Amino acid sequence: MPERLEAERFPSVEQTAITRTALEKGVVRVEAQLVEGGAAVDEAHEVVVEEPLEIRVAGEPIALTMRTPGEDRYLALGFLFAEGVLGALDDVGSVYHCGRTCEERYGNVLEVTPGPGARLDVDALSRTKRVGLTQSACGVCGRDAIDDLLTRIAPLPRGARIDARVLGEAPTLLRSRQANFMRTGGLHAACAIGPDGTLLAHAEDIGRHNAVDKVVGKLLYAGALPRLSTPSEACVLAVSGRASFEIVQKAAAAGFVCVASVSAASSLAIETARALDVTLASFVRDGRFTLYTASDRVLIA
Repeated sequence: MPERLEAERFPSVEQTAITRTALEKGVVRVEAQLVEGGAAVDEAHEVVVEEPLEIRVAGEPIALTMRTPGEDRYLALGFLFAEGVLGALDDVGSVYHCGRTCEERYGNVLEVTPGPGARLDVDALSRTKRVGLTQSACGVCGRDAIDDLLTRIAPLPRGARIDARVLGEAPTLLRSRQANFMRTGGLHAACAIGPDGTLLAHAEDIGRHNAVDKVVGKLLYAGALPRLSTPSEACVLAVSGRASFEIVQKAAAAGFVCVASVSAASSLAIETARALDVTLASFVRDGRFTLYTASDRVLIA
């Protein structure tokens, strides 16, 4: 079992007039001016933190993403699982932040080492044409990307069914844990929902892809990832933003039979969901949603 990370420390950045505490790494307070009616009023605003995270595997830098600090180990392992670098939690020996806690930039480089006798397949990133660098809003497009997924992601179970009421309540579950979004208005969210509507895992991040990786990483740590469950459950991945290729890719790799997005779906997301037999529901709001793929999986009263 990978060792748990020590409490992460992010020192204040005085030169930018930003203060932060160890318990609130995702939010900082900044000075601002509200201009209204020809007058300016000084205010203190809470804004979301955006910082780079470099992910290393056995000392080799393989990815760089802009993210909201906190729950970095889940983000890294969720990303590596979705990309096929690791296949199970036992593949991982340790996860830790590099450097010294007294250094200003401590916490922005994460090292992942293989477990005893395990090999982390970093070449998988090259095979999926995602070499070295990833961003919080990046994506891969084209039929080649879908074909790459079909070679490494097993089909999802067809017998699993989803209650339409569970999909309709997805936005409520997303909002129920968006504490920092309520403070800043600047974060995406993702959550895993069980077949009975239970909230299984939740995460916030400035990048919606990072939020999904954190959710996948949490389920992997808990031994509750749908892809690795026996039998696999009909779990839903809900996201606060739009459904893109990468969101569907990450969902299918993790074993979610359904993606529910509050916003729109892209054409490539729909094509990918159709190829991977993922149920894709978008514009999920106020009990309504639009089904684009595998609609027969949804039980509508």
